[in-house]
Amino acid sequence: MMPLSRRAFATAAVSSLLVGCAGRGAAAPSSGSTPPPRSPPPSSPATGKPGRPGRTPGRPAAVPVGLRIPAIGVDTPVMRLGLAADGTVQVPPATADDRAGWYRHSPPPGRTGPSVILGHVTVGEGRDGVFRHLARLRRGDRIEVRLENGTTVAFAVSTVRTVARAEFPADDVYGDVDRPELRLITCGGPRTADGYRDNVIAFAAPSRSKP
Repeated sequence: MMPLSRRAFATAAVSSLLVGCAGRGAAAPSSGSTPPPRSPPPSSPATGKPGRPGRTPGRPAAVPVGLRIPAIGVDTPVMRLGLAADGTVQVPPATADDRAGWYRHSPPPGRTGPSVILGHVTVGEGRDGVFRHLARLRRGDRIEVRLENGTTVAFAVSTVRTVARAEFPADDVYGDVDRPELRLITCGGPRTADGYRDNVIAFAAPSRSKP
Protein backbone atom coordinates (compact mmCIF):
# COMPACT_ATOMS: atom_id res chain seq x y z
CA MET A 1 0.00 0.00 0.00
CA MET A 2 1.35 3.39 -0.94
CA PRO A 3 2.18 5.56 2.09
CA LEU A 4 0.04 8.65 2.54
CA SER A 5 1.02 12.27 2.36
CA ARG A 6 0.33 14.19 5.57
CA ARG A 7 -2.66 15.92 3.98
CA ALA A 8 -4.17 12.64 2.84
CA PHE A 9 -3.45 11.07 6.23
CA ALA A 10 -5.13 13.90 8.11
CA THR A 11 -8.15 13.94 5.80
CA ALA A 12 -8.63 10.19 6.02
CA ALA A 13 -8.21 10.12 9.79
CA VAL A 14 -10.64 12.98 10.38
CA SER A 15 -13.18 11.23 8.17
CA SER A 16 -12.69 8.02 10.13
CA LEU A 17 -13.28 9.78 13.43
CA LEU A 18 -16.38 11.50 12.18
CA VAL A 19 -17.79 8.14 11.12
CA GLY A 20 -16.52 6.22 14.12
CA CYS A 21 -18.28 8.57 16.52
CA ALA A 22 -21.59 8.28 14.68
CA GLY A 23 -24.01 5.42 15.11
CA ARG A 24 -23.65 2.41 17.39
CA GLY A 25 -20.97 -0.20 17.26
CA ALA A 26 -19.61 0.61 13.82
CA ALA A 27 -16.92 -1.93 13.01
CA ALA A 28 -15.59 0.12 10.12
CA PRO A 29 -16.34 3.49 8.61
CA SER A 30 -18.87 3.88 5.84
CA SER A 31 -18.60 6.63 3.26
CA GLY A 32 -22.33 7.23 3.28
CA SER A 33 -22.63 7.73 7.03
CA THR A 34 -21.47 11.32 7.28
CA PRO A 35 -20.77 14.27 5.03
CA PRO A 36 -17.14 14.57 3.92
CA PRO A 37 -14.92 16.44 6.39
CA ARG A 38 -13.16 19.68 5.66
CA SER A 39 -9.66 19.00 4.40
CA PRO A 40 -6.93 20.71 6.41
CA PRO A 41 -4.75 23.13 4.45
CA PRO A 42 -1.65 21.42 3.11
CA SER A 43 1.66 22.37 4.69
CA SER A 44 3.65 21.06 1.76
CA PRO A 45 2.89 20.04 -1.81
CA ALA A 46 1.57 16.53 -2.29
CA THR A 47 3.85 14.20 -4.22
CA GLY A 48 3.27 10.97 -6.06
CA LYS A 49 5.59 9.05 -3.72
CA PRO A 50 5.38 10.57 -0.25
CA GLY A 51 7.64 9.27 2.47
CA ARG A 52 6.27 7.27 5.33
CA PRO A 53 6.35 9.42 8.50
CA GLY A 54 8.74 8.51 11.28
CA ARG A 55 10.63 5.76 9.45
CA THR A 56 14.40 5.62 9.09
CA PRO A 57 15.57 3.89 5.89
CA GLY A 58 17.20 0.53 6.60
CA ARG A 59 15.91 0.34 10.16
CA PRO A 60 12.61 -1.48 10.57
CA ALA A 61 10.59 0.11 13.35
CA ALA A 62 9.04 -1.94 16.15
CA VAL A 63 5.29 -1.51 16.11
CA PRO A 64 3.04 -1.22 19.19
CA VAL A 65 1.34 -4.32 20.55
CA GLY A 66 0.09 -3.10 23.92
CA LEU A 67 -1.02 0.04 25.74
CA ARG A 68 -1.15 0.72 29.48
CA ILE A 69 -2.60 3.83 31.13
CA PRO A 70 -2.66 3.24 34.91
CA ALA A 71 -4.60 6.42 35.76
CA ILE A 72 -7.72 5.18 33.93
CA GLY A 73 -7.24 1.43 34.24
CA VAL A 74 -6.34 0.72 30.62
CA ASP A 75 -4.19 -2.32 29.82
CA THR A 76 -5.03 -3.48 26.33
CA PRO A 77 -3.57 -5.12 23.27
CA VAL A 78 -3.06 -2.81 20.30
CA MET A 79 -4.03 -3.87 16.81
CA ARG A 80 -2.86 -2.35 13.53
CA LEU A 81 -5.23 -0.20 11.51
CA GLY A 82 -4.97 0.62 7.84
CA LEU A 83 -7.39 2.08 5.35
CA ALA A 84 -10.97 1.02 4.72
CA ALA A 85 -12.30 0.51 1.20
CA ASP A 86 -13.65 4.07 1.09
CA GLY A 87 -10.25 5.58 1.88
CA THR A 88 -10.91 6.43 5.52
CA VAL A 89 -8.80 5.14 8.39
CA GLN A 90 -10.13 1.94 9.88
CA VAL A 91 -11.44 1.91 13.45
CA PRO A 92 -11.08 -1.07 15.82
CA PRO A 93 -13.93 -3.59 15.67
CA ALA A 94 -16.61 -2.78 18.25
CA THR A 95 -16.54 -6.08 20.09
CA ALA A 96 -16.78 -7.23 23.69
CA ASP A 97 -12.99 -7.60 23.89
CA ASP A 98 -12.55 -4.01 22.79
CA ARG A 99 -8.98 -2.95 22.10
CA ALA A 100 -7.11 0.07 20.84
CA GLY A 101 -5.71 0.42 17.34
CA TRP A 102 -2.56 2.08 16.02
CA TYR A 103 -2.83 3.72 12.62
CA ARG A 104 0.10 2.15 10.80
CA HIS A 105 0.76 5.11 8.51
CA SER A 106 1.57 7.25 11.54
CA PRO A 107 5.03 6.93 13.11
CA PRO A 108 5.48 4.01 15.52
CA PRO A 109 5.62 5.18 19.14
CA GLY A 110 9.16 6.22 19.97
CA ARG A 111 9.90 7.49 16.47
CA THR A 112 9.84 11.20 15.64
CA GLY A 113 6.37 12.45 14.86
CA PRO A 114 2.82 12.07 16.19
CA SER A 115 1.87 8.42 16.65
CA VAL A 116 -1.92 7.97 16.53
CA ILE A 117 -3.87 5.40 18.53
CA LEU A 118 -7.67 5.19 18.28
CA GLY A 119 -10.19 3.56 20.60
CA HIS A 120 -13.92 3.39 21.23
CA VAL A 121 -15.60 5.18 24.12
CA THR A 122 -18.50 2.70 24.14
CA VAL A 123 -19.25 -0.53 22.29
CA GLY A 124 -22.51 -2.34 21.61
CA GLU A 125 -25.42 -1.36 23.83
CA GLY A 126 -23.58 1.14 25.97
CA ARG A 127 -20.76 -1.08 27.23
CA ASP A 128 -17.56 0.72 28.16
CA GLY A 129 -15.00 0.95 25.38
CA VAL A 130 -11.27 0.84 25.96
CA PHE A 131 -11.07 4.66 26.00
CA ARG A 132 -14.22 5.19 28.06
CA HIS A 133 -12.39 7.36 30.60
CA LEU A 134 -9.86 9.06 28.32
CA ALA A 135 -11.26 12.49 29.22
CA ARG A 136 -10.28 11.90 32.87
CA LEU A 137 -6.57 11.97 32.10
CA ARG A 138 -4.61 14.84 33.59
CA ARG A 139 -1.30 16.48 32.82
CA GLY A 140 1.58 14.23 33.84
CA ASP A 141 -0.37 10.95 33.78
CA ARG A 142 1.83 8.15 32.49
CA ILE A 143 1.18 6.19 29.29
CA GLU A 144 3.20 3.10 28.40
CA VAL A 145 3.28 1.61 24.91
CA ARG A 146 4.64 -1.92 24.58
CA LEU A 147 6.43 -2.65 21.32
CA GLU A 148 6.75 -5.97 19.51
CA ASN A 149 10.50 -6.09 20.24
CA GLY A 150 9.81 -6.26 23.98
CA THR A 151 10.65 -2.67 24.82
CA THR A 152 8.34 -0.09 26.35
CA VAL A 153 8.06 3.57 25.36
CA ALA A 154 6.78 5.88 28.09
CA PHE A 155 4.87 9.11 27.57
CA ALA A 156 3.33 11.70 29.89
CA VAL A 157 0.06 13.45 29.13
CA SER A 158 0.59 17.10 28.25
CA THR A 159 -3.03 18.08 27.63
CA VAL A 160 -6.46 16.61 26.96
CA ARG A 161 -8.88 18.40 24.68
CA THR A 162 -12.55 17.87 23.91
CA VAL A 163 -13.47 19.34 20.54
CA ALA A 164 -16.53 19.33 18.31
CA ARG A 165 -16.29 16.76 15.52
CA ALA A 166 -16.80 19.48 12.93
CA GLU A 167 -13.84 21.43 14.35
CA PHE A 168 -11.32 18.60 14.62
CA PRO A 169 -7.84 20.21 15.02
CA ALA A 170 -6.07 18.28 12.27
CA ASP A 171 -2.96 20.47 12.27
CA ASP A 172 -2.48 20.10 16.03
CA VAL A 173 -3.00 16.34 15.90
CA TYR A 174 -1.09 15.42 12.75
CA GLY A 175 1.28 18.36 12.30
CA ASP A 176 5.02 17.86 12.20
CA VAL A 177 6.87 17.71 15.54
CA ASP A 178 10.58 17.29 16.21
CA ARG A 179 10.31 14.53 18.80
CA PRO A 180 8.26 11.37 19.41
CA GLU A 181 4.74 12.25 20.53
CA LEU A 182 1.50 10.36 21.04
CA ARG A 183 -2.14 11.10 20.28
CA LEU A 184 -4.94 9.04 21.82
CA ILE A 185 -8.32 9.72 20.23
CA THR A 186 -11.88 8.66 20.96
CA CYS A 187 -15.43 10.01 20.85
CA GLY A 188 -16.95 12.15 23.57
CA GLY A 189 -19.51 14.70 24.63
CA PRO A 190 -23.26 14.22 24.52
CA ARG A 191 -24.66 11.39 22.46
CA THR A 192 -27.33 12.28 19.93
CA ALA A 193 -29.21 10.39 17.23
CA ASP A 194 -26.21 10.98 14.97
CA GLY A 195 -23.68 9.65 17.47
CA TYR A 196 -21.30 11.45 19.78
CA ARG A 197 -20.96 15.18 19.28
CA ASP A 198 -17.28 15.55 20.12
CA ASN A 199 -13.85 13.97 19.99
CA VAL A 200 -11.58 13.59 23.01
CA ILE A 201 -7.88 13.86 22.22
CA ALA A 202 -5.06 13.19 24.66
CA PHE A 203 -1.71 14.67 23.66
CA ALA A 204 1.39 13.13 25.20
CA ALA A 205 5.15 13.71 25.06
CA PRO A 206 8.08 11.51 26.11
CA SER A 207 8.18 10.86 29.84
CA ARG A 208 11.38 11.45 31.78
CA SER A 209 10.13 9.95 35.01
CA LYS A 210 10.34 6.31 36.06
CA PRO A 211 7.21 4.38 37.06
